[in-house]
Amino acid sequence: MSNPSVIEPLKIADAAAGLRHVFVRDLVLPCNIGVHLHEKGRTQRVRINLDLGVWEGDGQHEDRLENVVCYEDIVTRVRAVTSDGHVNLAETLAERIASLCLQDSTCRSVRVRVEKLDVFEDAKSVGVEIERFSSGSTRSRG
Repeated sequence: MSNPSVIEPLKIADAAAGLRHVFVRDLVLPCNIGVHLHEKGRTQRVRINLDLGVWEGDGQHEDRLENVVCYEDIVTRVRAVTSDGHVNLAETLAERIASLCLQDSTCRSVRVRVEKLDVFEDAKSVGVEIERFSSGSTRSRG
């Protein structure tokens, strides 16, 4: 028996909730990132992966770009964030990217993975993954 007071986050893609999954995979960009002295004043490669849960509305996109989330716009905005001065933490960069994705009123959730690619010779990458929700992006179970 389910508890009606339990709040359940929406899935990234959920037909019943009218959500489609929009994603960006393996975007590699130069970024001024890091807390250590040897990381200041130089760029490092970061790999960014995004998963957005986007509200479909009435589902009628009519094959028109203005009726969907434009991943070209998302990538352009992520590039701007990574080139906007030094950031100390991958966590901070991920939060900034999540915030910009959630500025779109149809974006209900976003998962952001930020990986620094050149930190350790014996590791492919290090980084962080976060998931954030827009206000009103949960539903009651009952």
